[in-house]
Amino acid sequence: PYYVDINQNLYLEAYLHSSDSNLVLFVDTCVASPTPHNFTTVTYDIIRNGCVRDSTYSTYYSSYSHMVRFKFNAFQFIRYSPSVYLQCELVVCRAYDYSSRCYQGCITRSKREASS
Repeated sequence: PYYVDINQNLYLEAYLHSSDSNLVLFVDTCVASPTPHNFTTVTYDIIRNGCVRDSTYSTYYSSYSHMVRFKFNAFQFIRYSPSVYLQCELVVCRAYDYSSRCYQGCITRSKREASS
């Protein structure tokens, strides 16, 4: 566990350990939950499908393509446990493969039109 005060910046770093230097890392989704085993019922999206959902989220430059760094402000779920658990999904892609998920950025899914 990592203990922080409410609204304190929380810094995270993910690093891909690989001998292949032609790989890049992309943060696709990060979700917070008041429980460690359920990330579907009561959740808070920090990033979803590459789209930033939390206004306190920001990325930090890394000179390594296989490392991502970001931060957001700590918070707690009201009327729930004082603990917040994170689950992040990262994507590994080939460097310079601009058709890969890593280079697509934020993906918004369009809604289907209801038929009459």
